[in-house]
Amino acid sequence: MRVHKVLTIAKRDYIATVRTKAFLFGLVVAPILFGGGSIGMSFLNGKPDLADRHIAIIDHTGVVAGALVSAVREKNERELFDKKTHRQIEARYVFEVIAPAADPASSKDQLLALSGRVRSKRLVAFLEIGKDALRPPKPGDDADDFDLGTSKRTNPDTGVAYYTNAGGIDEMRRWLSGPISDGVRLARLTQFGIDIERNRDLAASVRIDGLSLLERDEKTGAVREARKRSELEVLVPAFTAVVLVMIVMVGSAPMLQSVTQDKSQRIVETLLGAASPFELMTGKVLGSVGVSVTSSLFYVIAGVAAVNALGVAGLLPLTIIPWFYAYLLTDVVMLCAFAAALGACCGTPQDAQNFAIVLLMPVLLPAFMLVTVLRQPNGALATAMSLVPPFTPILMLLRQALPSGVPAWQPWVGLAGALAFAAVTVWAASRIFRVAILMQGKPPKLAEAVRWALKG
Repeated sequence: MRVHKVLTIAKRDYIATVRTKAFLFGLVVAPILFGGGSIGMSFLNGKPDLADRHIAIIDHTGVVAGALVSAVREKNERELFDKKTHRQIEARYVFEVIAPAADPASSKDQLLALSGRVRSKRLVAFLEIGKDALRPPKPGDDADDFDLGTSKRTNPDTGVAYYTNAGGIDEMRRWLSGPISDGVRLARLTQFGIDIERNRDLAASVRIDGLSLLERDEKTGAVREARKRSELEVLVPAFTAVVLVMIVMVGSAPMLQSVTQDKSQRIVETLLGAASPFELMTGKVLGSVGVSVTSSLFYVIAGVAAVNALGVAGLLPLTIIPWFYAYLLTDVVMLCAFAAALGACCGTPQDAQNFAIVLLMPVLLPAFMLVTVLRQPNGALATAMSLVPPFTPILMLLRQALPSGVPAWQPWVGLAGALAFAAVTVWAASRIFRVAILMQGKPPKLAEAVRWALKG
């Protein structure tokens, strides 16, 4: 292989890409597209719906409703207004206590009427407190109280039923769960003859502070105290993995269209007069690697500046940056070689569009698993998936960036597997590229491409 020809082709593709307005525009737009959901959620969280939320209560015990309303009122007083600005930041909950119906037939009509009020937006929800809700829980009471075939409650007299027409994530149910539990506990105390007003602290919840682990300073030997944990401890590593996903996708996806376009316009025939197919493919891959590294430098520098400005630099250790680039180069080389082979098999840009989803599957599948890994970064599934070569760069990087860390051997084994897989991909892609790049007409079938990769 003549290195100077490979570098010439790489330089041509690199300069042709970074000089375009689309590349510069993409540096700014890509983070907005990938992070648009987070930005939108932050904006919406800053502008909550402050309209009063009216909820009806049917209390079959006769004592829980009063304690529940009192518990909600206390929580409203604590959380309704911002302590610094005194502006209202939460919706006020307004309750309407309704007497239970006298018989089962009337009870269904009553529930149906309340359901109609929820549908007409006069209520946001209604609660039905079972007559046995005050009964102390027994072993097995935490099991699902529903019939698997009909999804209906098997014992409606126990617990509290929450009826709503809310779609998506129901934050109101989460907010009410605490006051409902507090109300039931207070009502139980009343049953035992305990004065609620004088002994209200008995039902008070306990604050749980999330703290980091203690550490010993290797230089001084002093013990570093635990600090309060922040949501940024998860968000910063997650953002690092998302940046890797973004750069890999932006760096490798254009290769498919580029090779297909050069082939359809007969430009490849001219280039093959000066270089071999393998040299041509290698030069194109190196050009894409250069574009990806250029993009990554912009994001890494901006990210380090951002965490320093926010005062959370300790949440992303700088030792992760070499691993970031090792995974980036491995993933981009693998996907660009794969894209070059797919592009050589395509006859028109329309064919390339059909193959785009196939190309991005090694990136999209681990991206879909980010939340699963964040929940249990050292669980069996997260560990196993991060050692699967196509998924290693994204998932292993995320696990390494989290505070829990990973065993020292896993990143090296994962990287070795990813490099070996990338080498096999490049070898197979070069054999397909060599045969398919000059073929015209109908794209080859999968069996033909596999035969070219194995036999040349």
